[in-house]
Amino acid sequence: MPRELLLYILAVIIAGASSLFLCLFAQLKIKDAPGAKPYILVTLLSSIFTFSYAFELSSTSLEQIIFWLRVEYLALPFIPVFLLLMCIEYVGQRIKKVWQYALFIIPFITIFMHYTNDLHHLYYKSMELRSDSPFPIIKLVGGPWFYVHSLFLFLCVMISIIILLKQVKKSSFRFKMQISMMVAGLLIPIIANYYYINGLSSYGIDLGPVSMSITFIFHGAALLTFQMFNVAPIARETVFESMKEGVIVLNQQGVIVDYNRGMRKVMPMLDEHSIGKPITSVLNGNQHLRGIIDLKQDSDFNCSINGDRVHYHIGFSPVFNKNNLSIGQIITFADVTERVLMLEKMKQLASLDGLTQILNRTFFIKKSEMLFDALSMEGGNVSVIMFDIDHFKNVNDTFGHEAGDAIITLVANTAKEHIRDGDLFGRYGGEEFIICLPNTTLPTAYVLADMIREKVSESIAVVNEEKISVTCSFGVTTALIEAGDRSISIKTLMPRADQALYAAKKNGRNCVQIIA
Repeated sequence: MPRELLLYILAVIIAGASSLFLCLFAQLKIKDAPGAKPYILVTLLSSIFTFSYAFELSSTSLEQIIFWLRVEYLALPFIPVFLLLMCIEYVGQRIKKVWQYALFIIPFITIFMHYTNDLHHLYYKSMELRSDSPFPIIKLVGGPWFYVHSLFLFLCVMISIIILLKQVKKSSFRFKMQISMMVAGLLIPIIANYYYINGLSSYGIDLGPVSMSITFIFHGAALLTFQMFNVAPIARETVFESMKEGVIVLNQQGVIVDYNRGMRKVMPMLDEHSIGKPITSVLNGNQHLRGIIDLKQDSDFNCSINGDRVHYHIGFSPVFNKNNLSIGQIITFADVTERVLMLEKMKQLASLDGLTQILNRTFFIKKSEMLFDALSMEGGNVSVIMFDIDHFKNVNDTFGHEAGDAIITLVANTAKEHIRDGDLFGRYGGEEFIICLPNTTLPTAYVLADMIREKVSESIAVVNEEKISVTCSFGVTTALIEAGDRSISIKTLMPRADQALYAAKKNGRNCVQIIA
């Protein structure tokens, strides 16, 4: 066997071994990284193709060469597909399953065409030994499908290169180096294939096996030197910056390592100069947020952004190295404003009467108990007014329930116009209302009740072109709470106010009665 051929066979074997090594290394170290699975498959297929070509070169007859050529074509047609899928996954993109399956149509047709070539000669027009070579080398004349396969391979590689190059502008230097090495590796098979197809290689030797292995050596260099499948550079551009949540990364000493665009909303003082500074120094002007971060406990936080109140939930996640040692933490600021406002709205709806939009009975009593607890700390007067609509049943019976609802709403709105911000006003029953007045004496409460009574009697509701007017009866009571005295509560005063209301009804209605 000529020395020149032996050297090339050795180069092919070394190339195949390199592909196999990279396949095993990727399987052990990076099998779950983006793009790793196609990379593992493509290096495995490349090693099969390359070793098969080594056997082809060492064959002594046309029959042996054709046998190993068929073995090569069990792997070769799929290599460009897995190269493309590797690059797509590597840059953080995905294609639908149906398109992934579609990519394998041409490779399967290629295998079929290759194995049935003797019947139609659509893949190779002729297969014979070269007459100008000192050793057995097959001379292949491509048919129509050979050029379809070659074009498909070329397109897959070119699309892979374009996908990678589109990421260069928006990538860091480290990621640019990774892309450059991958693109350089992908260009090598194109150049080698050009030489082979145009008969420029020595004795027509196929440069593809060695060139593809050199490709994966480039990728392996990126893998080993620049951590090609490290998701951080990709995530930094495609995930990290596009996250709605604000994210800031600190090292073990509390120094800022990185942050995303969303974080600038929460901490507008952040800029490129903040990287490498302690978070405590950056937050010098925001002691509340600094205190939360110092505690390192999940917490709620709100701030004003462009005049709007924004609510965040702050979460802390430790970062561990391979030895399970803490090397820092990730702090996330999730915008929960919509959820907070929804909860507040739900609480409000649960506390209000649906018809009158004043406090319902349950929430009125709850809020009043809180008010009495506050008064018991320092002491003070508190008064309670209970009132209801006179002869309300007649309104319902005469004009209908629609009119009844209109009257209840009219009375509630009239009373609301005259009570203070700190007073509590609720619907106690069907047509019965209650008011709790903190720091209010009995005479003042009486004046308020009589004013509401007068305004209600002057008001008119129009329902279905019918004018309806009503009056109300009022009962008022009061109590002086001494500091530290918890014996008096809303439930103590309500029966007394109810007694006064009963007295007002006995006294002819449309009046105010008091019980001290």
